[in-house]
Amino acid sequence: MTDNEEVKSESTMSQDEVLQLVLKSDSLPSLPTVASKLVSLTAKEDTTLSDVASLISQDIAMSSKILKVANSAFYSFPQQISSIQQAVSMLGTNAVQSLVLSFSFLSINKVSAESNFNFDEFLKRAVTAASVSKLIMGKLSDTDTEEIFVAGLLHKLGELILACTLPEDYNRVLEFMDSEGLERRAAEKRVFGTDHGYVGYEVAKQWNFPAAIVLPIFHHHDPKSYSNNDEKIQKYIEVIYLSNVFMKILESENPAQFHGQFMKEARELLSLSADEVEEILAEAHTKVDEAAANFGLEMEEARPVQEVLQEANIRLSLINLDYEQINKELIKAKMDLEAAAKELQEKNELLKQLADLDGLTGVYNNRYFQGALDNEMSRTLRQGHNLSLILMDIDHFKRFNDDYGHLAGDFVLAEFSKVLTENLRQYDTLARYGGEEFVVILPETDADAARAVAEKLRSAVEKTPFRDGKETYNVTASFGISLLTPEEEPAPEKKELIQRADEALYDAKKAGRNQVMMYAARNRTKKWFKRA
Repeated sequence: MTDNEEVKSESTMSQDEVLQLVLKSDSLPSLPTVASKLVSLTAKEDTTLSDVASLISQDIAMSSKILKVANSAFYSFPQQISSIQQAVSMLGTNAVQSLVLSFSFLSINKVSAESNFNFDEFLKRAVTAASVSKLIMGKLSDTDTEEIFVAGLLHKLGELILACTLPEDYNRVLEFMDSEGLERRAAEKRVFGTDHGYVGYEVAKQWNFPAAIVLPIFHHHDPKSYSNNDEKIQKYIEVIYLSNVFMKILESENPAQFHGQFMKEARELLSLSADEVEEILAEAHTKVDEAAANFGLEMEEARPVQEVLQEANIRLSLINLDYEQINKELIKAKMDLEAAAKELQEKNELLKQLADLDGLTGVYNNRYFQGALDNEMSRTLRQGHNLSLILMDIDHFKRFNDDYGHLAGDFVLAEFSKVLTENLRQYDTLARYGGEEFVVILPETDADAARAVAEKLRSAVEKTPFRDGKETYNVTASFGISLLTPEEEPAPEKKELIQRADEALYDAKKAGRNQVMMYAARNRTKKWFKRA
């Protein structure tokens, strides 16, 4: 039975009476204070970014969570975000509100001990829907991905509300699902005379959530039921509806049916191309795992769609086979599955490598650099070695863009990266920090050796003619060095180590550019080495 089939209700109450029971229940979850105030604050037209930052800063735990996600691969900003004010400024009010609502929702768990409702499984489904919704929206537009994430996360809110407030009745819902194979909505309608879509919609309205979140809760099972002309909300409903079809691929005994439905309706509802749909299906499990990690959730790794479909095909092929045939098919299927898993692993590794690289220069990007520096600093402090960091900036880079055009600027960046790579050790880590700034991590390298490396790079850049076939560009760069040593107590944190290199780089530019300078961490004073 599908969730759209009519089911006779056993409830003696109307849906409004059920709703009143829910709203008056002492077990009804509530939003944290900061989330509730933020929803009201952002509804006002005269609200400023400073107002939003000031409110969130009052909740230290929420602030730290937001900063952690803002500095994660979820956004991949080129520079470190160190304050809520900066986070609000860079992310915008909608994105910050979405993060606050996401963290608030993920912290709700008032399911009683007598309830059989699986909260962990519920969270896994919510994060899957949110991640897939964001992935789909990313194919349509980059502007609404944060808001659609929280809309996808909350669209099953009613399930949690009913399980918290009416646990014994919801146990009967779960029994009907298990014993009679009813879809969840059908089982809810049998017990309550209504379903989680209506209850979640009404509670979300009580919490003053914006229409872009409230209306998909009510309509996500049937996009055609939404009859207004708001194109944005219609798109949200269709995207979240598709995320539910996607989840049925993972949960159904017949995933191929819903795989076909997803591909067909993604094209019909959202005009996505076949390639775009395939990309969504291939990337989904990775995005779910990333979201779980970014929001601090302990979840089993998401399964790739291809693996789910492969296993379903194996089960179908074993029907009506005798024992010997089953054995042969099992061996063949195992080999095929191992080959598919190896291919998938190789593709995932390739995707990971691409995600870690800067598209223009081919060196590592800032996101990879941040993680690599964390690891190297930890290893350095643990083993008692030195670690050096070189931050460098191409001198007068703006002139290349202004005088010759941005294609020339891109050429200079790419060639600059090649010169650096050719003059570094294999175990050094080179990354593009942002714009025309690059950074090198030098493991087990003291001050003298770091200075020698920086001077070698400076000289190589200065002596190399950058020829693009039409023009020859004379390029120089300035270098700032910071050092992590086992002698310094307390050891600087990552942000401070980068800041020291940045200050030394500033001094190099101030001294005339094409210089190498070092920040001396031992006595907190600066000394510098000018070029020969």
